[in-house]
Amino acid sequence: MIEIIEVNKFFNQKQALDGINLTIPKGSVFGIIGPNGAGKTTLIRILNQILEPSAGQILIAGIPLNAQHVSAFGYLPEERGLYREMKVLDHLVFLARIRGLNRGQALNAARTWLDKFEIQAWSNKRIDSLSKGMAQKVQFIGSILHDPQIIILDEPLSGFDPLNIQLILDQIRTFKAEGKTIIFSTHNMNSVEEICDQVALIHQGKVIAHDQVALLRAKYKTGAFKVRFQGNQIAFANALWTGFEIISTIELGNQWHEAVIKSRQGQTFNDVFNALSSALTLQLIEEQLPGMQDIFLKLVTQNNHE
Repeated sequence: MIEIIEVNKFFNQKQALDGINLTIPKGSVFGIIGPNGAGKTTLIRILNQILEPSAGQILIAGIPLNAQHVSAFGYLPEERGLYREMKVLDHLVFLARIRGLNRGQALNAARTWLDKFEIQAWSNKRIDSLSKGMAQKVQFIGSILHDPQIIILDEPLSGFDPLNIQLILDQIRTFKAEGKTIIFSTHNMNSVEEICDQVALIHQGKVIAHDQVALLRAKYKTGAFKVRFQGNQIAFANALWTGFEIISTIELGNQWHEAVIKSRQGQTFNDVFNALSSALTLQLIEEQLPGMQDIFLKLVTQNNHE
């Protein structure tokens, strides 16, 4: 759906983006993560044609990005901003008309989404009477009520309580099932693991990692396993001593224990099972894959050192 080819962006002498190359598949949820100032928002603004790249090209389904693509995009910016004196329904109609809908279409779309989110009662409330979370929900609706095929969400979960976070994540899954392409920029690493198909980590204007979330987690695994067993701890240690290091153990009662172990030479799940199954009663063996938060910190720290 989207090809970003050698995109650079300068602000005077400062380079904000340095040779960005990314391919974002149609019908996927694509995460863009990175520390503050990495260039994420600059790239998003270029995709939305708020900024122009200093060099490089962006293709949408093989066609160079141009003004005709505006209506195909929905955009929820990180900087929340609604006209505080407007009423909710009027504001949603206004936003829909900016994206090309006539007044009748805009009214129908706004009412449909207010019904869908069960907030019809807000229609005649002024924006300045809403809580922060309520206003953010209105702005989320405003970014997608023109039925865009590409949806860019910059920190969409910021300020939401857990119930509304789940509401937004469920809606993103629905968009994906409908074949829409979602670009998802966030600092919430749990949501990246939960919902993104692929992720790109941008640091100092460059892509320093780009892959499927599951493959990134497998790539940076540390060889740690969690094991729950019943039996003698000495027998446990003897069974592991040649190939594994015991990181921690806790006693659960009735001779049940839970331990974290680490392989010394790249041993696998099967190696753990083979080492322990004859000596102990096993209830659980679970490989401990790193979370996206751990990978994020590792790669950013490593890049800073380099």
